[in-house]
Amino acid sequence: MKRPTMTAVAEAAGVSVATVDRVLNGRLPVRGPTAMRVMEAAQRIGYHASDLMRQRLLGGGNTPARTLGFILQINHDPFYAALAEALQQAAAAQTRWRCRAVVRVVDALRPAALVQAMHELAEQADGIGIVAGDHPQVNEAVAVLQGRGCPTVALLSDIGSPLRAGHVGLDHRKTGRTAAWAISRLSKVAGEVGVFVGSHRFIGHELTEMSLRSYLREHAPGFQVLDAVVNREDPDLAYEATLTLVDRHPDLVGLYLPSGGVPGVLKALRELRGHEHHIVTVASELSPLHREALHEGLIDLVIATPKAAVAEAAVQLLCEALDAAGQPWAPRMVYPPFDVHTPENT
Repeated sequence: MKRPTMTAVAEAAGVSVATVDRVLNGRLPVRGPTAMRVMEAAQRIGYHASDLMRQRLLGGGNTPARTLGFILQINHDPFYAALAEALQQAAAAQTRWRCRAVVRVVDALRPAALVQAMHELAEQADGIGIVAGDHPQVNEAVAVLQGRGCPTVALLSDIGSPLRAGHVGLDHRKTGRTAAWAISRLSKVAGEVGVFVGSHRFIGHELTEMSLRSYLREHAPGFQVLDAVVNREDPDLAYEATLTLVDRHPDLVGLYLPSGGVPGVLKALRELRGHEHHIVTVASELSPLHREALHEGLIDLVIATPKAAVAEAAVQLLCEALDAAGQPWAPRMVYPPFDVHTPENT
């Protein structure tokens, strides 16, 4: 009787001969579920190298090997650079699963660019985490990838797809109310409050704005929240928007920045020194720039994401979703406590 060939393994697993070769020799990465299917087919038909496949896939033990992909935004932003490093460290530190993290950056808010990156990354990743606005194209891509056995976790801001594996990020209701508390307590007078968002598609930004308004209505009705300004997390747009906002609203007493584009806002605030009164400013995330602005008095409070906690939760959630493949799964929400920074504790 002839020994089973690589072609026979490919037919039994429903993949190409090239994919079997990649699993056997480790020439290029193959998604975990596909690699496992090849290994199981090889064992089932008695392929002579099936034990070698198992050893290379499982390291001789029972720990699954997984590639987790993450799509972040704004390549030049220190926050995202630090988050990328945290994700890679969290994946490498796993003991229950053997993981590695692959991080890509989509430096644009266009859904089409993100969706393309999702499909490309899913070719080599078993599961992916994305920073994304809530958009029909993104939600459709999540459904397609889920159908292929590649779960998706929303990072930082949630999305509307019921097929996402879950969401890891701050409790935006609490961050918005915390920002409102700070502005109402630190401002010497009541007045108008401005809010900058990256996009109306970010559910996180929408929730923070709603919660800011809710707190002020309840506890400080003398403060009026203006219509949110979209800055697309672009420093140049944020700079122009800040100058325009102060020019049109000379009674502006507060500014909440849950989005990016902060360098532009700070540039404008420096130029506005000597304004009739101090504008209480609450920003998100702590970078060297934010730290300097806190000490300079341009920013009064920073609400920061604990990057290590978010990274660890994202890696664990993706791995648990992969373990539950084929079983009922309800999206899970993880909200690590946020950090609060002032000039006195930073």
